[in-house]
Amino acid sequence: MKHLIAPSVLAANFQNLKKDFDMINASEADWYHVDVMDGNFVPNISFGMFIIKQMKAMATKPLDVHLMIVKPEKYIEQFREAGADIITVHYEACPHLHRTIQQIHTTGAKAGVALNPHTPVSVLEDIIEELDLVCLMSVNPGFGGQKFIYQVIPKVRKLKEMIDTRNTKTLIEIDGGVGLQNAEELLKAGANVLVAGSAVFKSENPLDTISRMKGIEGMVI
Repeated sequence: MKHLIAPSVLAANFQNLKKDFDMINASEADWYHVDVMDGNFVPNISFGMFIIKQMKAMATKPLDVHLMIVKPEKYIEQFREAGADIITVHYEACPHLHRTIQQIHTTGAKAGVALNPHTPVSVLEDIIEELDLVCLMSVNPGFGGQKFIYQVIPKVRKLKEMIDTRNTKTLIEIDGGVGLQNAEELLKAGANVLVAGSAVFKSENPLDTISRMKGIEGMVI
């Protein structure tokens, strides 16, 4: 199985969201990446359950919902009911992380944990076996279109080593500043899922961009 491409709908055209969803549905992309921001954990506000429910009605591919919010455990069930197939919470926002991961799995969704750029992957050593996905932030979370932080690449390698040592099937997702300029390097380091926002939706030919990203040779998962 090849790596996965997850266009970030934060960069889509919300004046014509249906058109962009139809385009992604027809593309080689695998997931939709949906960033939920509360204006508290990150300095921006995006959208909540109602909009995600509308997205689910338009999407023919899984919704990868990334909760950049405080106290995410209060809303897990609602996001699952709205249509989230993968629910990712931030390590930095969860004092009882193991319990929150169990809560996500109880809903039937896949569970992920996101790490901010300054957070080392070593914090996941005691929970990696429970995770379907780890999202490494390669920008400071809160806004799209930021410059890629290259220090994430050695973090990918360290996380890949941890996953291989523990013999888990945890996927490594990269979120922020991902495009054709760094996709190959990320995949060779061990990434499995590439979140691409501006690189896809601001491209002159989004379908071709997705196809080119999908065609890059990397590690097989």
